[in-house]
Amino acid sequence: VEVKEKKDRVDDALNATRAAVEEGIVPGGGVALLRASLAITVSGANSDQTAGIAIVGRALQSPARQIAANAGAEASIVAGKILENTGPTFGFNAQTGEYGDMIAMGIVDPVKVVRTALQDAASVAGLLVTTEAMIAEAPKKESAGGGMPGGMGGGGMGGMGGMDF
Repeated sequence: VEVKEKKDRVDDALNATRAAVEEGIVPGGGVALLRASLAITVSGANSDQTAGIAIVGRALQSPARQIAANAGAEASIVAGKILENTGPTFGFNAQTGEYGDMIAMGIVDPVKVVRTALQDAASVAGLLVTTEAMIAEAPKKESAGGGMPGGMGGGGMGGMGGMDF
């Protein structure tokens, strides 16, 4: 399993490098998308369009917020600190918990990857908005988990067959 995982990581790195060479890089950790959310200045012609624009703005902030939350930091505070700083590459290093220049720290995303993810998300959202009905799996309810089995059981001494009175 370890060899396969290493091979997958090398493949991922190779593909990311190719994508970066093709279209360039942006600060990673969701910083580029977080800053892109500030660039939304259009207003909708009606309430539905305005709601859609607001949803896109919040969605653009989600990656940075989720990365911060996964690192155990308060997502709103991290996003606020990033947006307060005017440096275009300023962000949060989730591994160290420090703020700084994301590119200098080596935390980058290939533009092609970010662009493709955004286009694919918009495409799926567009399909969902124009679809009259959708079929999805119902979320599975998790049981209470483990615990001791009920009943008296057989004691606790293995090899003592026939002793469950």
